[in-house]
Amino acid sequence: MKAAELFVKCLENEGVEYMFGVPGEENVDIMDALLESPIKFITTRHEQGAAFMADVYGRLTGKAGVCLSTLGPGATNLITGVADADMDRAPVVAIAGQGATTRMHKESHQILDLVNMFEPITKYATQIREPEIVTEIVRKAFKVAQTEKPGACFIDFPENIAGAEVVGKQPIEVQKPYTSAPPNFKIEQAAGVISQAKCPIILAGNGVIVPAPLNRSSLSPKCSIFQWPPPSWPRAQFPFPTSCRWAP
Repeated sequence: MKAAELFVKCLENEGVEYMFGVPGEENVDIMDALLESPIKFITTRHEQGAAFMADVYGRLTGKAGVCLSTLGPGATNLITGVADADMDRAPVVAIAGQGATTRMHKESHQILDLVNMFEPITKYATQIREPEIVTEIVRKAFKVAQTEKPGACFIDFPENIAGAEVVGKQPIEVQKPYTSAPPNFKIEQAAGVISQAKCPIILAGNGVIVPAPLNRSSLSPKCSIFQWPPPSWPRAQFPFPTSCRWAP
């Protein structure tokens, strides 16, 4: 099978339901592979919209949202949405088609160093340089994107690698990352310090509004019982219903 077909099988293995993006010449092999896949491709008017749709999908589900673009300007259009997802800790995997590796050494139409462009705004950015490593890169991208703290990852997929044949490779089994827990004596130590505080407050970060780490409704009762006011800023207002005295 082609590396692009294996790539799509890896996406299916990760539980991807939707892919948002704009088709193009350099990602046509992925688009062809999607024709035989249950993954639904949502065509957007602009790549920035695709990135923001993947961002919101990740926020609401806790699973990595996936967006796709072609090379050059198509990929740079993803940057704003990908940066927003990474800063607000939404799991996203962004994929961009790229020109063939055989013309990257020279000045060639619309070829940019996308990995270096995306590195400052993602947790992990890489290029697939061999068809045999598709499974490893996809598994790592989703694992890193969804592991605390969640964020964005970027995969650069050159067109000649996407169209290359690959034999004997299957998607890697998905394993949920292990989250360590503090030892009991540390919890008791923290409880002792809190109980002696004269003016305690709760510093609630992004972790209280994403689906997995903490039930959204569990913070408000704690504030009411202990009478600890939480700070108020735009990204922390959502755990509180409008009727709560602690709501901004």
